[in-house]
Amino acid sequence: MTDIPGYALLGHVNTPDDLRKLTPEQLPHLAVEMRRHLIETLGRIGGHFAANLGTVELTLALHYCFSTPHDRLIWDVGHQAYPHKIVTGRRSRLETIRRFGGLAPFPHRAESEYDVFGAGHSSTSLSAAAGIAAAAKMRGEDRRAIAVIGDGGMTAGMAFEALNHIGHLGLDVLVIYNDNDMSISENVGAMRDYTARVAEKLGLNAPHRLRPGRPLPHESGSEGEINDVHLDTPGSMFRSLGFDYHGPVDGHELASLLPTLQRLKCVRGPQLLHVLTVKGKGFDPAEADPIKYHGVTQFDPVTGEFPLKKAGGKPSYTQIFGDWLCEAAERKERLAAITPAMREGSGMVEFAKRYPDRYFDVGIAEQHAVTLAAGMATEGVHPVVAIYSTFLQRAYDQLIHDVAIQNLPVLFALDRGGLVGADGATHHGAYDLSYLRCIPNMVVMAPSDENECRRMLETGLQHDGPSAVRYPRGSGTGVAMDAEPRPLSIGQARILREPIGRRRPRVAILAFGSMLAPALEAAEILDATVVDMRFVKPIDKSVVFQMAQSSDLLVTIEENSVLGGAGSAVNEVLAAQHQSIGVLNLGLPDQFVEHGTREELLAQCALDSAGIQRAIYKRLRSKDMDGASDNRTDTGAREPGLRSL
Repeated sequence: MTDIPGYALLGHVNTPDDLRKLTPEQLPHLAVEMRRHLIETLGRIGGHFAANLGTVELTLALHYCFSTPHDRLIWDVGHQAYPHKIVTGRRSRLETIRRFGGLAPFPHRAESEYDVFGAGHSSTSLSAAAGIAAAAKMRGEDRRAIAVIGDGGMTAGMAFEALNHIGHLGLDVLVIYNDNDMSISENVGAMRDYTARVAEKLGLNAPHRLRPGRPLPHESGSEGEINDVHLDTPGSMFRSLGFDYHGPVDGHELASLLPTLQRLKCVRGPQLLHVLTVKGKGFDPAEADPIKYHGVTQFDPVTGEFPLKKAGGKPSYTQIFGDWLCEAAERKERLAAITPAMREGSGMVEFAKRYPDRYFDVGIAEQHAVTLAAGMATEGVHPVVAIYSTFLQRAYDQLIHDVAIQNLPVLFALDRGGLVGADGATHHGAYDLSYLRCIPNMVVMAPSDENECRRMLETGLQHDGPSAVRYPRGSGTGVAMDAEPRPLSIGQARILREPIGRRRPRVAILAFGSMLAPALEAAEILDATVVDMRFVKPIDKSVVFQMAQSSDLLVTIEENSVLGGAGSAVNEVLAAQHQSIGVLNLGLPDQFVEHGTREELLAQCALDSAGIQRAIYKRLRSKDMDGASDNRTDTGAREPGLRSL
């Protein structure tokens, strides 16, 4: 164990066993040190912030009272698990979290035996705990399954499905309902209103305004009796599902948490402990604005101030979408916008202010969001579902069954298409082009710049059927914007570069979406043709045939899984017409890509300009390519390009 200057206790806690050697009276002091360590570290490196400040005492209490990892601790919405990583031997590596080759941003089974279940998306912990508890029962093992769910995770249908099943089977599961009145934005829904009334009855105003040190009465005592004053609480709902309800308890008062958890440790069957916490606890700026401090870049750990942004920066695709959405709403009275708890992340703050009657935040409920949109569309409303690519995966059946089969005019604005960077494998939008293009009636578009993004959004809005515009995280390319977004002709690509010389073999690059920029860079070295394909479905068959007839090698490039993606669509077109030409499909590999900056990950996947050039030169050198091009490869013309890499 190593001392850390200024951290008298934290420097001696490297495992939960070390933690359990402390006295209960020492734990509040440890919590102060851990919170300060989080503030100082994340002030330097950034990361998920406010949610982790809110789980410090809860984390310490859980590891102190339960025999982890023998007792299984499952975290929901893994961005609240930094204190858990600190306690379980990873404190010294916290500086590397979310960085290339560093700690994973969320619980990760390959990283620690204490990470018993990976969590990047929300609302999975209860189902996982049910499975773990059922497995323990089958194997005759005496262990507890503890699921910590919060940050809006209880708004998802999957959580209620698990509650229903756990209660039915009577499994030994302890649910910690970490109620901080927040998701990334404020929580929404009837259940949130219900728990807020509980807090108001206790004189707390709202769960995120807990008064420090105020004792909270329990709804159920040691014998499980009901206190009449708390009949109007969520407890009645949980009891109807077969759970014993306990709480609410102040999640920052270890004097209350520790005895409560010690008691529940000995109670079997479905148990739910309602814990009230403050998102951003202990850092005044984060308590005052937990939305702003949910995920942070570098900031001043004393004042909370962020570095000033450079003036004149390029707009992000998220901002482009948000601006277009407001403009479109002015023109189209029947436009409605839907988000599954991602108002800020999807760029909908201004729309929500200006058009509150047409804005629907459904909470973390992606399936409901999609079918809600379908229902609206049947009544003449044109819904826009703003959703991250990786979150639409959770509503795939609804997309097919409720939208596409009925050919309803729902526009999906898919943010975070492709590699998203530090959030890693759970959040990369790596599969949308593959899973969307196989659905009948879908129109699938991938913009190469911000102006194209606006035009495609307008195209989708005017299309009488389901459509998706898939755009990447981050800034646009800085192109000039049209005064008005003109819709595109559906299924029409555009040729942006043609060869200047007569180099052989002739290469044509078919670029999809974000890959246009590196494709153009590589094409300058290769003197290749470049086509901005625009549409993944319907694909522009005429331009594919044109390139096949005028080129010796077709190269498709996409920031999507190479399996079943846009390149596969080109292959299918060529095969259907018995076209014989060399084809090279470039895209994301058949493996999960971990975290790092987007630039680092693109280079790792060979989807930057240098990687594209290397892949094309390698193919041109291969024997099958030499045959396809009748041995007309100009080796001398290739080598300077290779040396320039």
